[in-house]
Amino acid sequence: MTDAVPQDAPSCASCAGSGVSRRAFVSAATLAAVAVVLEACSGSTAPSVNGNGGNLSTGGALTVKLTDFSALSTVGGIARVDSSGAPTALVRTGTSSFAAFSMVCPHQGTTIGITNGSFTCPNHGARFNASGMWIGGQQTSNLVSFATTYDAAAGTISIARH
Repeated sequence: MTDAVPQDAPSCASCAGSGVSRRAFVSAATLAAVAVVLEACSGSTAPSVNGNGGNLSTGGALTVKLTDFSALSTVGGIARVDSSGAPTALVRTGTSSFAAFSMVCPHQGTTIGITNGSFTCPNHGARFNASGMWIGGQQTSNLVSFATTYDAAAGTISIARH
């Protein structure tokens, strides 16, 4: 059996100057689709598209006044402290020590909530302790942590959300 070519079909030579070939188009489209899937599945802490269709931006540096968050007056207290950028939680781990975490679930990018001294994803039930470690529910990685600097004299904590 042979493939018949219609008599009015252009020859390959006449198609050369008309633009992109079908093969090149399909190849480029496939590569673009694969790149989008790989980016979405990368699990990277770098900015990327999250499960809500938004950008997992880090929001840049953040300075928090302790007096603005009563939950942070005691060791073990947790508060959501962001006013812009990525949702951010601050945990008082000692009298002069703090830990900061992204409140974006590493599984699908949903904003997690603070529940009884820990964190919970409302979409799939992943749970994280106050140290940002995954402890149950849908298995995923730990929360992304940010470096903190405490200024006791000013009563502020600087969070490096990078």
